Amino acid sequence: MNVVTRTVTQALRRLSFTFAADGSHAACLASSADSGWYVESWRLPQDDAPAAPLALPLSGNRSESLRSQLVALPDGSALVCRHDGERHDLVRLHYGETATVEQPLASLRMAGLRLLPLPVPVGAGPRTPVAVALGTDTRPATTVWLVRTDGSEPERVAEIAGLHGGGTWLDHTGALLALDRVHAGLVRSVALDLRSGTTTPLLEIGERSNDRLALFDPDSRFAMVRSDAPGADRLGWGVLGGGEPLRFPECLHVAGMFLRPVALRQGADGPRVVVQIDHGAGSALALWRPSTGRLDPLPVPPGRLGAVGHWDAAGLRLPYSSPDHPAALATLDVDALLAHGPVPAPTGPMPLPLQLAPLTSGLPGPWWDTVLPWQPGEVPAVRTPPPGWRLDGSTPPGEGGRWQPAQSLELAGPAGPLEAVVYGGDAWLSSPHLVLALHGGPADAWRLEFDPALQRMAAEGLAVVAPNQRGSTGYGVAHALAIRGNWGGPDLDDVLYLLEGIAGQRAALGLEPPALFGVSYGAFLALLAAAHAPAEQVARCAVVAPFLSGARLLAEAAPPVRALTTRLGGGEPIADARGPRDVLQLAHRLSAPLLVVHGNRDEVVPVSQSRSLRHELLRIGRIEGEDFRYVEAAGSGHEVLAEEGAAVLHELLAAFLRTGRPG
Repeated sequence: MNVVTRTVTQALRRLSFTFAADGSHAACLASSADSGWYVESWRLPQDDAPAAPLALPLSGNRSESLRSQLVALPDGSALVCRHDGERHDLVRLHYGETATVEQPLASLRMAGLRLLPLPVPVGAGPRTPVAVALGTDTRPATTVWLVRTDGSEPERVAEIAGLHGGGTWLDHTGALLALDRVHAGLVRSVALDLRSGTTTPLLEIGERSNDRLALFDPDSRFAMVRSDAPGADRLGWGVLGGGEPLRFPECLHVAGMFLRPVALRQGADGPRVVVQIDHGAGSALALWRPSTGRLDPLPVPPGRLGAVGHWDAAGLRLPYSSPDHPAALATLDVDALLAHGPVPAPTGPMPLPLQLAPLTSGLPGPWWDTVLPWQPGEVPAVRTPPPGWRLDGSTPPGEGGRWQPAQSLELAGPAGPLEAVVYGGDAWLSSPHLVLALHGGPADAWRLEFDPALQRMAAEGLAVVAPNQRGSTGYGVAHALAIRGNWGGPDLDDVLYLLEGIAGQRAALGLEPPALFGVSYGAFLALLAAAHAPAEQVARCAVVAPFLSGARLLAEAAPPVRALTTRLGGGEPIADARGPRDVLQLAHRLSAPLLVVHGNRDEVVPVSQSRSLRHELLRIGRIEGEDFRYVEAAGSGHEVLAEEGAAVLHELLAAFLRTGRPG
């Protein structure tokens, strides 16, 4: 066993939350401003006491991988699965008398492995299984193991034909597990009996429908399902084995939004289901009850919720983050929120032509703990969240500081409105310095959540406009698929349109044009935009982990990245007046000051892509240190802005984007 003594500062990022079956603890991956990733264990009291995180860092200044899987256990420890190619190491982390104890359990070799927590009964002994491991290899089959924490090898209990995902328990003892089987191009839920290792069909709604079990209550056999049997993918409900057909209420199908049931609890009026509603950058919550047949909104702060939760007598626990609140755990009293009534719905934001963007600030800070305007002698009013909402463990800013708020705006685009997360108040357009930030992916999006890199830019006095151009997720199928087979097509059109509008308005005010910032796919897009936009529209450009073209990425990336690039049509050429979307062929048109950052152990975009760009810039006569700067982060991977030492890079980027100099 390894014991660690390293001190860990407060977390600024948290992800991969998981809850123990009894709701007593949670676990997540966390990182602070100056550390790598580590595991946190959260104690979840059953009274009004706040949820409390406890860091479980590794010895020897090691960090967890972002790919590590966690299972929170009822005793406060965490089961961790670490992946290294086809090797998957299982370890248990817990806090000893003075430090973290790391207990190696076993290693499994498979192409892929996934953990599911078992419903561990209270008072269970060390021989009681705590998790199920689902393994896949090159065959169309799934191997199932039971995992214990007593040091024994995982127990292989089944090998079932086909690839299986999902995972919903059908009983309280951990004997029956619903899985989603992929077969003949369809996804159907089956029931796996871990005692016999056999499966039986569970959901087969239509002849050619995709049917998944989304949520289940073993006591009442009440089920929430997701199926395209009604003609479109939507939520339905029913009682399994009850003899009645499944129902698909209209209120559970909201066009353009993704509804996800996250927690279920029985009430006096029958089943009550909390549904997370995701659209664009933000999230909302609503309560759905079969007894009322309607979706009742729950007033929660603007931000992003974590899509997982646990609901018991202590309340509903959900991960939550907003631009000025680092990710933490929220506790909700659903009845109190219902009694408060819904927050008055804002009128949908109209796409805002840039010439109408306000030039003076009127944006308040966070919607709670914000002091409203007041006259001398008056008591300041303080906005507070509604009764029934509490956020525990969100890291406050340093002494005397404040986290910078952001708002969600719709800006007019060349083919329709584009949502953007905007830092800088209502006067963002007239800020002395402004950054147009482009996200990675491409199948990703900016969210209304805490982002340390954007937060550092905003703290430096930069306004930040982070648009979700075409190709971003969260806005429907057409928006997301607009760039399939068309990388650097409609998305580049959107970016150039925004650049032209923002630069033009700022020029009329006597201000410098915007700077460009991008990560991964966003870095590729930023370089294309810097090459294609007129010189007077780009002040400077900073990119992190860029690739040079889809074809060059296909030639050099690892097999999983090549497969994703092929699936998204990234290697298909575009034939139009702009010419090839190849940064290397456009390097001579990169005239703005340029900063390139790349981790030398990037497992997604090989560092050779940035090295080739540097070599080409030198070949055509650009001077390193004057025209451009190249920074290779030793030991860092693709998530270089979220790994140990990232705070230094955040500062470097913010300083360069404000001044054109690295600091």
